[in-house]
Amino acid sequence: MSGPDRTTSAYAAAGVDIEAGDRAVELMKAHVAATRRPEVLGGLGGFAGFFDASALKGYRHPVLATSTDGVGTKVAIAQALDIHDTIGWDLIGMLVDDLVVTGAEPLFVTDYIACGKVVPERIAGIVKGIAQACAAAGAALLGGETAEHPGLLHPDEYDIAGATTGVVERDKILGPDRVRPGDVVLALAASGLHSNGYSLVRKVLLTDAGWSLDRHVDDFGRTLGEELLTPTRVYAKDILALVEGCEVHAISHITGGGLANNLVRVLPDGVAARLDRASWTPAPVFATVQQVGGIAQPDIEATLNMGVGMAVVLPQASVDAAQALLEARGVPSWLLGETRAEAGAPASVELIGNHPAQ
Repeated sequence: MSGPDRTTSAYAAAGVDIEAGDRAVELMKAHVAATRRPEVLGGLGGFAGFFDASALKGYRHPVLATSTDGVGTKVAIAQALDIHDTIGWDLIGMLVDDLVVTGAEPLFVTDYIACGKVVPERIAGIVKGIAQACAAAGAALLGGETAEHPGLLHPDEYDIAGATTGVVERDKILGPDRVRPGDVVLALAASGLHSNGYSLVRKVLLTDAGWSLDRHVDDFGRTLGEELLTPTRVYAKDILALVEGCEVHAISHITGGGLANNLVRVLPDGVAARLDRASWTPAPVFATVQQVGGIAQPDIEATLNMGVGMAVVLPQASVDAAQALLEARGVPSWLLGETRAEAGAPASVELIGNHPAQ
């Protein structure tokens, strides 16, 4: 008479459920399959994912680009609301939109989910959102890892991260070297807070003010939880279409650090950008956080995106075509400011004026 499988039993006693992990993989397979590109070889279950690099032979001088990121404390909102199929959009937005601002096309993504306990349906929900966003970005979800960390994370806790790889022709890489004085800065609207500044937002609204996630906020037209869980807009295909259809010099993804701190990263020394707050009205959530928290304008602008998801630097002659293209794709845009020469000075960004009253 054979005895019990002591290895499996010991691991299970330590809090790791291998069978639950296997069920999670089965539940996510259909979502992952929907992201498949022709270059993907094999399926889930191997030790590594395969992408046929012979597809790069069509490039004159292919340069690979890569980006890695996570979602941050926004995952705490998803966990509190027990809604897990949108947080993947935030992950992919952070990954591929950092990549496409260089002009690179995202090819594939790998993800990593660490959790206190594998609940197959919850893991499948997370991957569903990741896969949907990958499909929207045109990237394959090539593989990933789900790790159970009992004792390190509580059973209902998890964190997600990932990495993406893309490709761009060397002579088409966007960046500071293309920017010229007199260029225009075009703003692309954010869908909301996106995935940055949630440590501040949660402290101000949930901890200090004591608001509940099910609180209905008239200015939002919905509950606080619904507002805070709004998925990050994924711009990848829109940006690639913009770069293909218009002359673009540089693009900044407005994430942690806010508008000025991210835009200055794509400006060369000797060039300053002047942005006019009067050109747009941020969504009510930004004013709410600022007012409830008593936060100074420089501090809020250095933390949140203030309604700008992307800032595109392009020549004046391209503005009309760019805005028409973005409008056709359903992406709101507006003239945010312009660049000017400042000989001998480091790159800088200045915000002037005031936002219109809501």
